[in-house]
Amino acid sequence: MSESDPVPGGRPGEAERATALSGELTGRGVHGVVLAYVDTAGITRVKTVPTAKLASAAAWGVGMSPVFDTFLADDSIVTTDVLGSPDGDLRLYPDLDRLTVLAAQPGWAWAPVDRITQEGAPHPACGRTVLRRTVTEAAERHGVTFRAAVEIEWVVSRGDADGDAFVPAVSGPAYGAARQIELSDCAADLLAALAAQGVDVEQFHPEYAAGQFEISVGAAGPVAAADHSVLVRQTIRAVSRRHGMRVSFAPAVLGQGVGNGGHLHLSAWRDGTNLHAGGPGRYGMTAEAESFVAGVLGRLPALTAMTAPSPASRLRLRPSQWAGVFTAWGRETREAALRIVTGTAGIRDRAANLEVKPVDLAANPYLALASVIAAGLDGLASSAPLPEEITGDPARLAPDEAAARGVRRLPVTLAESVAAFRADDVLREALGGVLADAVVAVRLGEAGAVEGLDDDGVAAAYRWKY
Repeated sequence: MSESDPVPGGRPGEAERATALSGELTGRGVHGVVLAYVDTAGITRVKTVPTAKLASAAAWGVGMSPVFDTFLADDSIVTTDVLGSPDGDLRLYPDLDRLTVLAAQPGWAWAPVDRITQEGAPHPACGRTVLRRTVTEAAERHGVTFRAAVEIEWVVSRGDADGDAFVPAVSGPAYGAARQIELSDCAADLLAALAAQGVDVEQFHPEYAAGQFEISVGAAGPVAAADHSVLVRQTIRAVSRRHGMRVSFAPAVLGQGVGNGGHLHLSAWRDGTNLHAGGPGRYGMTAEAESFVAGVLGRLPALTAMTAPSPASRLRLRPSQWAGVFTAWGRETREAALRIVTGTAGIRDRAANLEVKPVDLAANPYLALASVIAAGLDGLASSAPLPEEITGDPARLAPDEAAARGVRRLPVTLAESVAAFRADDVLREALGGVLADAVVAVRLGEAGAVEGLDDDGVAAAYRWKY
C-alpha cells in the first residue's frame, strides 16, 4: 500500500484488507492502533483509533491538522507562507505492511502513516513520502538501492527522581558488566519485545555516558529503517516505564559530557552488489561509492539542519567526543564525521557501509535519510572526487594543515546550519519548497526559544522532549 499512488478521495481498496487485520488483532486482544509520524522538529506525533475503526482509517484516513509541521519541540508554533495557520486538514493513512502488535503495550498495535491531502495527493511536508520519493528516484535514475540502519542511544533515569532532574538509574562503568546486570530484567524484556515485534537486533550494550545504552538493529530499506527507529524508541520507552524508569533520547540531557547519538549507516547497492565492497577504490569502494561519500562530505554543514536539528544537538557536537564534528572521513575513524566501515574479512560484501556520525535522535529519521541520500546521489552523479582521508583526531590538526586538507568544523549554531541549508539548492530541492521552508522556520524557532540560556538551561529545556 505505501508504495502505491494515493487514490483521490481515499484508498477504499485497503478496507477489505484492514477488516481482516482487525479481526486478527481483536483475536490477539488488541483494542487500539497507534498511528504515528514524525514532525519537522523530530517529535513523534500520534493519533489512535479503536481496532474496529482500522478499516475506515485505512480506506479514508484520519484527520490531522497540517499545523504540526511548524510545531517546535515545546509545542509552540512558527509559520511559513504555507504552513502554521489554523486552516486546512490532511489525512493519516496507516501503512498496513508495517502494522505491528506492540509487545510492551498490551492491547495496542502501531503503524506509521503516510500523510495525504483531502484531495488524495501526497502532503508536501510528509517526511516519509519525501524519503520514499528519494529512494524511488535513486533506483530509476541511477539503478541504485540502499540498505540503512539508525543507531539508537538513550539514557535511563530513575523514575522517582525529583521533578525533571536526570538521575542515572544504573551506576556501572561504560561498557561494564555491572551496568548490564543492573538493567538486566528491563533489558531482557526489551529484547523479548523487539523480537516479538519482528525487529532484528544486532547488538545491545551499555554506552559511554552515565546511564547510557545503545541498540543497533539490522539494515533494511531506508523507509523501513526510519520506521524501525520510531518503533524501537516507542518500545524502549514503554518497557522502561513498566520497570519504573524514565528514558531520554535527547541529544544531551546535561550541559556537559557525551550526548546521545543516532548515527546513520547506509550502503548503496546495484544489481545485488554492495558498491562499498569489492571495488578498486580505497578500502574496496567502487568509484561510485567514493563519489557518493564525497557528495555527503561536501554537504555536511547543510545536512546538519536535518541531522542535528535541536539546540541540544550543539551540546553533543563537540570535538574529541566521537561525535564527528569535522568535515573529514576515515576508515574506522570515530572522530571523523564520516566513518568507512569495511566489516570483517569474509562478510565485507554485505557488511561494508558508510556511517554518518553528526546525527542524533532529535532528527526526523525520514528527513535525515532522505537528505543524506540526496547529497550522496549528487556526488555520484557528478563523479565527485573523495579527498584524502584522516586518521586520529582532526581537532589536533594545525589550522593551516586542516585548511589545506579541507577539514573544517561543522556549524556550531543552528543559525549557521540554516544558512548552509538555505544556500544548498540540492538539499532544498530534495525536500521540496514547502518542507524546506518549514525546516528553516522550525530550526530558527528552536534557536529563538533558547536564546539567553546557558548550556545547562538548553539541556534542561530538551531533556524530556525526545
